[in-house]
Amino acid sequence: MDSHLRIVFAGTPEFAAESLRALLQGHHDVIAVYTQPDRPAGRGRGLKASPVKELALEHDIPVWQPHSLKDADAQNELAALKPDLMVVAAYGLLLPQAVLDMPRLGCINVHASLLPRWRGAAPIQRAILAGDRETGITIMQMDAGLDTGAMLYKATCPISRSDTGASLHDRLALLGGDALLAVVDSLRNGQPLSVEPQDTALATYAAKLSKEEALINWQLPADELARRIRAFNAVPVAHSTLAGQSVRVWQARTLVDETTTATPGMIIRADKHGLAVAAGEGTVLLIETLQLPGGKALPIALLLNARRDELQPGTVFGA
Repeated sequence: MDSHLRIVFAGTPEFAAESLRALLQGHHDVIAVYTQPDRPAGRGRGLKASPVKELALEHDIPVWQPHSLKDADAQNELAALKPDLMVVAAYGLLLPQAVLDMPRLGCINVHASLLPRWRGAAPIQRAILAGDRETGITIMQMDAGLDTGAMLYKATCPISRSDTGASLHDRLALLGGDALLAVVDSLRNGQPLSVEPQDTALATYAAKLSKEEALINWQLPADELARRIRAFNAVPVAHSTLAGQSVRVWQARTLVDETTTATPGMIIRADKHGLAVAAGEGTVLLIETLQLPGGKALPIALLLNARRDELQPGTVFGA
């Protein structure tokens, strides 16, 4: 039994912070944390620490923030820590082979999909966009490829028709912590892990999201638009124009029993339930939460009380 694994943790956003939190609550010996350098944030553009760094400092864990791990000095610093295991979760930097080979038990990764489906940067949102019914967490042994390593543990998570990128992220972050703890506990206790190679023929790629991709194309059918709006909530947020100004669509759903011959993008009804908007193939999308210029994201019922003149039937999104 190896009761004290020396663990180096590498991660940056809140998703990764949940995995670090799980290790700390499980009383594992996290000897150092690696995270991305502080970035400008907010209106003042002051430097802001990552969620992982903030959590590490709360627990008096040394934090390293190299711009790259390809640098010899950065590799020497890591080697001097003599880690048994390196845990990686949404770190944002590539690990060269020299780093992968450094820990006695190698490097493991917390990935937010059921590999080999959705390798890459945006697996949570891509699963929603594709209409997947389920996703999950894969703990894998890292190799030099992009999310190509052998799988050690999987945990599934259903995707509901109301899930957003934000809500699914939060559930998977918690699930990722639990899955990671199961694997690290097994490693610490010397228990064998099942090692399953990935079937490359089944692999799909989850490309990074862009603001341009979140621009709403009203020619698409309502069901696809609803998925896109859910996937891009809360980043980068689906957007369009209305009366020449940019607006952000936070929540919408398909009106499955309604059709229309109106021009895609046209508001055909505005009431307390939302804005019924024509979409492609004669389908209708009900926008329930909208952010107008200079305002907050609000339910349509509240917007109609204050800004009904901007949301009149006949007005066309994207015109």
